[in-house]
Amino acid sequence: MNFTGLAPNAANLRIWLDQIALICLSEEFQKLKAELESIYQEVNFPEAGVTAFADALYAFLTEHEEVSITAT
Repeated sequence: MNFTGLAPNAANLRIWLDQIALICLSEEFQKLKAELESIYQEVNFPEAGVTAFADALYAFLTEHEEVSITAT
């Protein structure tokens, strides 16, 4: 994986990873992931669990980015 541009140095990478960990452990993230996984399984989507995790994480990262941009 290449995180160039997302975290130009080790300190920023650590902050970025900490934010992802907090997202993944949140109740809201877990609920969204479970809901997406259930929907994906109903339609026999391949790798429903992995796809649900990735989609939920992307949604939360996008939301976090939008909040950060709006706050500046």
